[in-house]
Amino acid sequence: MKINGPNPTNFNPYKQALKDRQTIKSESYKKDSIEISQEAKKLQKQEQPDEKRAEYVNEIKQKIDSNQYKINYEKLAQKMQDFWTGK
Repeated sequence: MKINGPNPTNFNPYKQALKDRQTIKSESYKKDSIEISQEAKKLQKQEQPDEKRAEYVNEIKQKIDSNQYKINYEKLAQKMQDFWTGK
């Protein structure tokens, strides 16, 4: 008859640590993924500047460079007031 004491013979104190390490390793291999909805893709296409806008911006830049751009101060003040009042 064989007496092994209070600990069983197949007891491995490092077994749980090994399992923990394996789960951490498997979780680290998971990769994030992202999926863009069709609605978001449509919005991205809408946000791209079209040619008319680019021409308008270039025209204003040229006027500013040649000191021909005139500021409408009344319109500017109205826009600022609308912004700050939340209209």
